[in-house]
Amino acid sequence: MKVLVIHGPNLNLLGKREPEIYGRHSLSDVNRLITDKAHELGIEVRLEQRSSEGEIIDLIHSAVGWAEGIIINPAAYTHYSIAIRDALAAVSIPAVEVHLSNIFAREEFRQHSVISPVAKGVISGLGPWGYIYALEYLYQMHLGE
Repeated sequence: MKVLVIHGPNLNLLGKREPEIYGRHSLSDVNRLITDKAHELGIEVRLEQRSSEGEIIDLIHSAVGWAEGIIINPAAYTHYSIAIRDALAAVSIPAVEVHLSNIFAREEFRQHSVISPVAKGVISGLGPWGYIYALEYLYQMHLGE
């Protein structure tokens, strides 16, 4: 199984950016957790961080024919990027939306996701472990096929 993990804008600043909200793990720490779990499950994982909406869309498109799953933390794009939503819908690869913080307990403008309707599920507020649960879900879903 192959899974593409996309970290959106500002996630390269994890551990430094508002640690009281996003935690003290760096992006390298998060990627190490994901890589370790992927290795344990026998999953090939590609980890990408992009701040540009267009580059995120290009990554989603590049997953066609390669990935059997996508884990995406669209970050701020969660709330308004119809283009990322449409890219996920277009590729028909099962995707799980992940957020480190609980977006539903935050500012009102953060409580709506335009991505969620095209995702298999949403994991919000569980810190870096949300990525691990998303990976396990995609793995179990893949086994059931």
